Parts: sequence; structure tokens; C-alpha cells
Amino acid sequence: MPKQVDHESRRRQIADAVCHLADEHGLEGVTLRDVAARAEVSMGAVQRCFRTKEEMLVFALGHIGARISARVAARLTESPAQSARSALGHATTEISLLRPEHRAEARVWLAFVAQAAVSPPLAEILRGNYADLHGLFTRLITEATGSPHAEREARTLLALTDGLTTHVLIGHLSPDTALDTLDSHLTRLWGDEAA
Repeated sequence: MPKQVDHESRRRQIADAVCHLADEHGLEGVTLRDVAARAEVSMGAVQRCFRTKEEMLVFALGHIGARISARVAARLTESPAQSARSALGHATTEISLLRPEHRAEARVWLAFVAQAAVSPPLAEILRGNYADLHGLFTRLITEATGSPHAEREARTLLALTDGLTTHVLIGHLSPDTALDTLDSHLTRLWGDEAA
């Protein structure tokens, strides 16, 4: 009897291979042949899952975005009694990808961001991811401060987390300095700077 293949599991396996290759060589180093080798599947298996390289990249970006979102959601549910302030702090820390264990994920995410500047399908996925994060930040800021400017503050905070990730990856800032910058911004947001 022929072996049954879980199509979605195979697609995730291939997406993981794309992410590993993107971490090592950037997206320009991702070829179907190398992805097949890294995923330990045949070229035909890759082509059965994805008709084009762009389709494969779109799925891989969605895969990494879902992984980050799941980690944020898990962090937010770890302590159901936490305040909106602490929840926002946890969410921004997870999204900024500043911790050493998230460095590879940050490199892959930024490779996709760069590619999205010339790939409308990737840009569409990123816009959706950022819209979701903006909504989460807006909700948490509103709950924590009641600010009538929560949407603007959420945009600022989202841009800050992205920017800090970039600065850490290129060595302009240390992770500790970036986390301190993020913490200082949140303190100012709460109006507690003088405390």
C-alpha cells in the first residue's frame, strides 16, 4: 500500500527548510533544489506542494508569522491575571525578536520584509500581520491608559519594535540596550517616567 503523505505537514516541513536557508543565505539563496535537499524531500515533492517559488515563499512567510503570533498568544495567556500594561510589555518583547533564541527568526523575518518591497504577495501578508499586531497593541494601550491616541501610539510602538530588531541584528545596539529602549518607551507611554 502506498505511503500516505500529510500535505499540510509536508508544506510546513518545506517552509521550515525555506526559513533555515533564508537564515543562512538570505532569500536570494533559497532555491527549490536547496529547499528539497534541506527538507529531505524530492524536487517533485516540493513542486507538488508549491507551483512556484513565490508561492512557496508566501507560505513560508505565513508559517513564520503564525509561529511568532502563537508565541505571543502563549505568552499572553501564561498569566491570565496580568494587567494590560504587563501584557503589552510581554507582547512587545516577543514581537521585537531581541532575545538570542529568536535571532534566526529575526533574520528570516527581515529577509522577508526586504523581499516584500518588490513582491506584492509577500507585502500583502506582511500588511495583514502588521494590521493584526496594530490591533492588539491598540487594544492593550486602550485598556491600560484609556488614551484617545491609542491607535497612533500602537503604530509608534510597532515601528519601534521593528526598528530595534534591525538595530540589534546589524550590531548597532546590544539586546540589553534595545530592551532598555523599549522599556523606557513603555514607561513614557504609561506616563510613569517621573516615578
